[in-house]
Amino acid sequence: MTLKPMQPSREISRLVEIMAALRDPDNGCPWDLAQDFSTIRHYTIEEAYEVADAIERQDFDDLLDELGDLLLQPVYHAQLAAEEGYFDFNDVIETITTKLVRRHPHVFGDVGAADADAAKQRWDEIKAGERATKNSGLTAPGSLLDDVPFALPALARANKLAKRAAEVGFDWPDAPGALDKVREELGEVKEAMDHKSSQNIEEELGDLLMAVANLARKCGVDPEAALTNANAKFLRRFTYVEKRCREEKTDIATAGLEVLDGYWNEIRGLERVTDKWVPVIG
Repeated sequence: MTLKPMQPSREISRLVEIMAALRDPDNGCPWDLAQDFSTIRHYTIEEAYEVADAIERQDFDDLLDELGDLLLQPVYHAQLAAEEGYFDFNDVIETITTKLVRRHPHVFGDVGAADADAAKQRWDEIKAGERATKNSGLTAPGSLLDDVPFALPALARANKLAKRAAEVGFDWPDAPGALDKVREELGEVKEAMDHKSSQNIEEELGDLLMAVANLARKCGVDPEAALTNANAKFLRRFTYVEKRCREEKTDIATAGLEVLDGYWNEIRGLERVTDKWVPVIG
């Protein structure tokens, strides 16, 4: 059997059809036929990061392309699930639309929400109720933290674990309290360094990073986003340092920290003056 030619479309149903054709046992793509949930999952994560990168760069042509790549992922997983008889893409759509309606009673029901904070609080309350209902049938009580995904980046997971624990009052009362904990953990890192214990240093650095994630949360900052932005800033400034070394015909590997730090401070000063970064070329 030969599959009929496929044409592009603005309908989601065409994407589902194309995915099914790629997985056709007789005429599908050999690579797609060799995949399963485990081999595809890392692509799902990668595509989400590429969407975030396009947003960070404000490249909306790229964002259009990357959103398509990301959209393919749930369609792919749903196709695999349909083949195993678990569920299909329509079930995915029904599940998310049901959830959105249920968690927005201030839009689709008669419960009010004065502002974004009130709407978010209501969402969190409904999620907590859903978890309680889900766990009620278990023979042994589950943990409040059971459904925090292990696959999250460590900093994002630290934030989510602490946020979940805060729902039952296990939390610092305010940001200054969280800052005091950062200072405490930093002191313990220094103590471990003084004793030259690599195992303790790693453990204490982990505690410090967790405390910083907590502080970010108490300040209303997403720690994963903050670190992503810091990475971008470092890349931007170091690229400038490399450019200055080329301009001065200086070997960056032997220039020394004083020279490199001088170039680094140049770009810091330029950024303060312009409050805008123009990509360095050359």
